[in-house]
Amino acid sequence: MTYAVVDCRREGGPVKASFPAALFVCAVALGAFGDDDQRFRASTPIVFDPFDTDLVASRWVKGAGCPTGATINDGNKSTAFTDAACPTGDPRDEHNEGLLLVKTGPTDNFAAAIGELKGVKGITLTELGYDVRTNSHCGAGAPRFNVVTDDGVTHFVGCSSPPPLVKSASQGWKRLRWTPAQAFPPITGTVRSIFIVFDEGQDTDSALGPDNGAGLAVIDNIDVNGQLVGRGAEK
Repeated sequence: MTYAVVDCRREGGPVKASFPAALFVCAVALGAFGDDDQRFRASTPIVFDPFDTDLVASRWVKGAGCPTGATINDGNKSTAFTDAACPTGDPRDEHNEGLLLVKTGPTDNFAAAIGELKGVKGITLTELGYDVRTNSHCGAGAPRFNVVTDDGVTHFVGCSSPPPLVKSASQGWKRLRWTPAQAFPPITGTVRSIFIVFDEGQDTDSALGPDNGAGLAVIDNIDVNGQLVGRGAEK
């Protein structure tokens, strides 16, 4: 197995790590430092782009999330609005943020958009999930959970493989859920780290068909054991 030094960029500067060049494990390398805070939250999104292709992006965007308890205005009056797909949301999300994940160009470009979940070290998983915006890319491999357990094994849960339970849906969003037993391989141990990886490009069809958002996804309300994470790291 070959190793390479790559550049995993966070806001604030690059982070260098050595890992097998055949896998996107930059996220695992970054998460190896641990996190003792058990309040689940999202870190600053990560861009894995060792050859500086500038064809991937990962960013929490205000106004792009699934609205829960939002306010709309028709020009005359304001009314409360909650999308049917997300009757509950992250109560700490004050700006309806959504996580934008983009991979432009072909899948075989060695690059990925990554979101990291903090506060998960040492937990036992009972549930994983997120809300995904309609017309987002939803493939067998992206956006996917990479869950590393304390035995060093990485477990995968893709958007369309294994098939998710659709908890709720609307014209604009779907709420997807998986159990640890559905992961490949099944998750039985305690968690070391959890990342969401987006590395399928515009040449890979979404589960919704070839014209449905290949190479781009917006997700929100990332679910870890029933706790929802719907905003980026505090600045």
